[in-house]
Amino acid sequence: MCKKVTDDGKTRLTCNLFRRGASNGITMQTEEQELIRRIAGGETRLCARLVDRYGRAVYTLAARIAGCTEDAEELTQDIFLKAFSSLDRFGGRSSFSTWLYRIAYNTAVSHARRTRPKHYGIDERRLAALPDSEADRLEEWAEKQERLDALNRAVERLDPEERALVTLFYYEDRSVGECAAITELSEGNVKVRLHRIRKKLYVLVNDEMNGTE
Repeated sequence: MCKKVTDDGKTRLTCNLFRRGASNGITMQTEEQELIRRIAGGETRLCARLVDRYGRAVYTLAARIAGCTEDAEELTQDIFLKAFSSLDRFGGRSSFSTWLYRIAYNTAVSHARRTRPKHYGIDERRLAALPDSEADRLEEWAEKQERLDALNRAVERLDPEERALVTLFYYEDRSVGECAAITELSEGNVKVRLHRIRKKLYVLVNDEMNGTE
């Protein structure tokens, strides 16, 4: 599937926000742990450094899930307030970015459930009958602008949890394990859901292109 994304919640250009080299990652993790310890100890002025580092990524994820840039601005503030108020509960069992993304995921999904209209339903029998080889044609559609535009619109019509998984796995290039940690699903469940999402996107795009939606 094409990895396309923009900051306004639309799906356009690939943006890899957290990937770093191994040694770079270790250095940053050590520095981050010290930063978190100092913030938790009362040096709240240092919060700005974490906002500078992760603000854009959190905003982008919130915008994609919520489907509204205005809401994403408020959500981003809410997400960081939640994170900073619970820093003493960050145990370091995962990376800080994974922990922060989990807060962002839960906050944005809860908001979208309350505010977004009912999502487009698809007969499960259609998805079950669709061969995997057909769903895999999504890769080819990335090369055709008309199909790509339809794919962008289809992503926006997914439910919040589905949009979140598409964002994390395809656009942010997160591993299945990282997606599982953020969404608190099992790795097997993440794989099943991603497989179903690909089929759902194929059906949504095909219906639009054929005028049958």
